[in-house]
Amino acid sequence: MKYYSTNGKAPIADLHKAVVKGLAEDRGLYMPERINKLPQEFFDNIEKMSFQEIAYTVASAFFGEDVEPEALHDIVYDTLQFDCPVVNVKDDIYTLELFHGPTLAFKDVGARFMARLLQYFIKQENNHKEVNVLVATSGDTGSAVANGFLGVDGIHVYVLYPKGKVSPIQECQFTTLGKNITAIEVDGVFDDCQALVKNAFMDAELNEHMKLTSANSINVARFLPQAFYYFNAYARMKEQGKADNLVMCVPSGNFGNICAALFGHQMGLPIKRFIAANNANDIFYNYLQTGKYEPKPSKQTLANAMDVGDPSNFARIYDLYGKSHAKITSLISGATYSDEQIKETMRECYKASGYILDPHGACGYQALVDGLQPGEVGVFCETAHPAKFKEKVDEILGIDVEIPERLANFMKGTKQSVEMSKDFADFKAYLLKQ
Repeated sequence: MKYYSTNGKAPIADLHKAVVKGLAEDRGLYMPERINKLPQEFFDNIEKMSFQEIAYTVASAFFGEDVEPEALHDIVYDTLQFDCPVVNVKDDIYTLELFHGPTLAFKDVGARFMARLLQYFIKQENNHKEVNVLVATSGDTGSAVANGFLGVDGIHVYVLYPKGKVSPIQECQFTTLGKNITAIEVDGVFDDCQALVKNAFMDAELNEHMKLTSANSINVARFLPQAFYYFNAYARMKEQGKADNLVMCVPSGNFGNICAALFGHQMGLPIKRFIAANNANDIFYNYLQTGKYEPKPSKQTLANAMDVGDPSNFARIYDLYGKSHAKITSLISGATYSDEQIKETMRECYKASGYILDPHGACGYQALVDGLQPGEVGVFCETAHPAKFKEKVDEILGIDVEIPERLANFMKGTKQSVEMSKDFADFKAYLLKQ
């Protein structure tokens, strides 16, 4: 499979280059030249298959031309050492729980898959040059990537995060690890962190000095595997006889997650339509209404992992549908919620069902409450365990959320981080010393 850039000016790449480079030379995002449709027989029997079996079939359609079958099988099965179950919340609203991995967030799937695929390609190169992974995080990406790559030979990870703008529990998940993980605390917002990463990739001197790649959802090996759990959600709903009019609602920040779902749809996944649920960062919502994409500085909100003012993966969605606003709006609708609305949703859901939403999942749940039509069944992504936002959730719901043991273990470590300005010259000087 070959990969082209969304900006259309970079050389065509193979999967190896797309994964190791992360970003194309023209600053565009890599897209596969085609999306292979899965056979009808697969969908006819999907409810009889396990999550891992489903994921391996999907992975083969994406990556099978470029990775040996046995190696791909091992990567998929090793990645998915946990379930992503579908749970009924109320009436015809279900949640796809994506927080059963090591860091209790949806990004565990993509991060673990990418770490293993990148290692597979590094071993093929045999040049023993360390690969440096740069990742900007607004919350969960940093912990998922850091833990996905922890202890992986030949790879060093630099996690850039905005100072004071991720939850204390999120922060301890990537600042206490040590080994091949370095946390960099940037005096700015998420968009500043993302700009530092992108500028590093474009800097010739830095790239001469060290081998750089990204583990943000700009990397095809990070976002594509997230399609696995949408196929699994469909299978589990089909098991219950509720898959005929399925609406998938995805809380959206950088848009990698919903982008993976849309790739699944292009492969034949029978989802009727999609809803992108935003917090107050409503850039995509406004695009759906007006046809104009107008990035803005991100606003800080309760659902901090979605605080993105210029979502990278919009470029992929735009490309996927031939830059057609009509095609995009025929399949995807939007919703946007303020912090006060998010709090009210969390209270209402807990009171009605006893289900504890995290602030991001609350956007997805409310979008279904507001947007489901008669006869439809809705599934929203609960993207992180509510304990990751314990202080806020406890305060909003007046409860004491239990902290899972694996999360508590992170909190016992000592914070290690490098303080950094948002000036690229400072970041470059630091990396040149490494």
